[in-house]
Amino acid sequence: MGKYFGTDGVRGVANKELTAELAYSIGRCGGYVLAGGVERPKVVIGMDTRISGLMLESALVAGLLSIGADVIRLGVVSTPGVAYIARLLKADAGVMISASHNPVEDNGIKFFGGDGFKLSDETENRIEELMDAETDQLPRPVGGGLGTVIVDEESRYRYLDYLKTTVNESFSGLKIVLDCANGAAYELAPKLFRELGAEVIAIGAEPNGLNINEQCGSTHPEHLKQEVLKHNADLGLAFDGDADRLIAIDETGAEVDGDFILCICGDAMNRAGKLKDSTVVSTVMSNIGFYKATEKLALKTAKTAVGDRYVMEEMRRGGYNLGGEQSGHVIFLDYNTTGDGMLTAIQLVDTMKASGKKLSELKALMTQYPQVLVNVRVEDKSKYEGNSAIEQAIATVEQHLGDNGRVLVRASGTESLIRVMAEGPDKDELEQFVSQIADVVQKELV
Repeated sequence: MGKYFGTDGVRGVANKELTAELAYSIGRCGGYVLAGGVERPKVVIGMDTRISGLMLESALVAGLLSIGADVIRLGVVSTPGVAYIARLLKADAGVMISASHNPVEDNGIKFFGGDGFKLSDETENRIEELMDAETDQLPRPVGGGLGTVIVDEESRYRYLDYLKTTVNESFSGLKIVLDCANGAAYELAPKLFRELGAEVIAIGAEPNGLNINEQCGSTHPEHLKQEVLKHNADLGLAFDGDADRLIAIDETGAEVDGDFILCICGDAMNRAGKLKDSTVVSTVMSNIGFYKATEKLALKTAKTAVGDRYVMEEMRRGGYNLGGEQSGHVIFLDYNTTGDGMLTAIQLVDTMKASGKKLSELKALMTQYPQVLVNVRVEDKSKYEGNSAIEQAIATVEQHLGDNGRVLVRASGTESLIRVMAEGPDKDELEQFVSQIADVVQKELV
């Protein structure tokens, strides 16, 4: 991670950490690097529903125009929608303004190259170098050399049309509750599922600029569970603020996270001969139960650090076409170049419909081990690495768990948090172990 860029772009409290001035600089320097010397680069910009989106978009657009870039404003659209549309329109870069699942006070800026992929560390470092340069020596064209702006109201619907081509089954006969997190999916997801034939009940689909992710969406599936049971629905699907992740709820109200989705879709793709090298890429946060299930299903796995960008890097390196995270970032590389909540949702429903089974039956492919996760907010997460007291606390718990569980402690890539996670057969015991480690983290770093 760099000075400005975390694991998923630049993030911070809008107008305090992520200011309009910073967004202008990101626009100038990011646009210049990504355009790669093109005389009149073309950049597409999308955003979620946060109140700060317009402020940041205005500043970002100003920065891009100032280097002579032509900007296409897409309005409210998902992060994967921006990645797709950047390729569709043959743009030189795509930009999404969103802080994903974070609260409304936060916002973020993430770039895609013209190929629809997120940036490499090297490219982000180059942008940061320009942002920190003592003298701004980037182009400052005048007159007709300045960039232009157009508003594109159609491309997001072309993205939906494309998504529909990736499934084989009609969704008619299915009753589905969609939780759109009052975010980027609020219009597109209900439209997509209705056009595929499903009966749709939409919640979290009334954004007001302030309610994104507020007790709704993939990080708060409790309300969705209630609605699935109340409406006797076949399943529920929850997106996050920028709709790049998905958490599902089966007809019994049980949660189906990214590990389950990877197992269900990976097994179906493998049986159909469509899973490259019979391999699914996951992260260190995947449940032990995921690895036991994939072994039973004769699926191979590759493991990466946390963050969908690392999953993607491994997929591209190994030539794999399915990967993702427990949190619900799932990448179907045959269809899009980043995690895509709506794509994942229709792939899961398509798989379910083709199997003739209920989601709870498909979910039985995997048994999830109890997992306890505690986030400790700290002053400076960089002081975690090499802290001997925390290392000793972790080692003590690992000794107790032996081969029957594991501990994972890591700094969040996007927030000032240390995440303490343990897995094993006994949840009460895990809560005690995680509490022990969290207490030491708090003592050492807060």
